[in-house]
Parts: sequence; structure tokens; C-alpha cells
Amino acid sequence: MPTVRVVLDTNVLVSAFRSREGVAFRLFSLLRDGRFEISVSVPLVLEYEDVLRRGPVLSEEETVSVLSFLCSVAHRQKIFFLWRPGLPDPKDDMVLELAVASRARYIVTYNGRDFAAAERFGIQAVTPKAFLDVIGG
Repeated sequence: MPTVRVVLDTNVLVSAFRSREGVAFRLFSLLRDGRFEISVSVPLVLEYEDVLRRGPVLSEEETVSVLSFLCSVAHRQKIFFLWRPGLPDPKDDMVLELAVASRARYIVTYNGRDFAAAERFGIQAVTPKAFLDVIGG
């Protein structure tokens, strides 16, 4: 079975490190098992870095370690086109553009309503729990 490609919205990453008992952390912990692959772009990694550094959840060393890990396991995608504005939040446009460019099937987010326009590209916005159900996690 081919690996499912997804984009993780920033809110999922932040949630994963606020509670290591939650669904988002479970998803993060499955990144190496081959059931799915995340896509990242330079703008998204910078967004991840910004939000992880803002919160008191991770130390600077842990933040660098998490970002290095994500970049090492992710499909790294360059973005050659922009469809902005397409969503209410410009930062969400960046996530949608990455999903389209990398041919992701899902955007994993806690804000599915914000990504309703993704459906016109054949991309589903799902919660971490719904995605775990898809991959059998």
C-alpha cells in the first residue's frame, strides 16, 4: 500500500507537545513507521519554529531537535505557485499550497472549517483522530 502524504497544520504540532497523552502526539510518534509521510516547505517549517518557540512547552534545544527530526522524515516540497487569497487566514493558504504542490491527500488540522476550500483540490481536512482512523493508528 502506498504511503499516504499529509500536511500537518501548526495547531496539531503544538498540541502534540502540550500533551504527550493526546491524539496529536500519537500521530507525531508514528512518523517513522511508514503509514504516512508529512510534507514540509520552508515557510511551514519557519511557522512551526515560530509557534514552538513562542510557547513554554519546549526548550530551545528540544525545539531544534523536533524541527530537525521533522525535516529528516518529511517530503520537502518547493512551492512554485501561489493561490492567494483562498482561505480566511493567510497562514492557512501556505498550508493549502503545500498540500496541493506535494499532492497530499489530507491536511491534518483541528480547524477543518478553515480548510473547506481544500476539497476543490481533492484534499480532505481531517482531525488527528480521524486521520489515525484512516491509517489504523
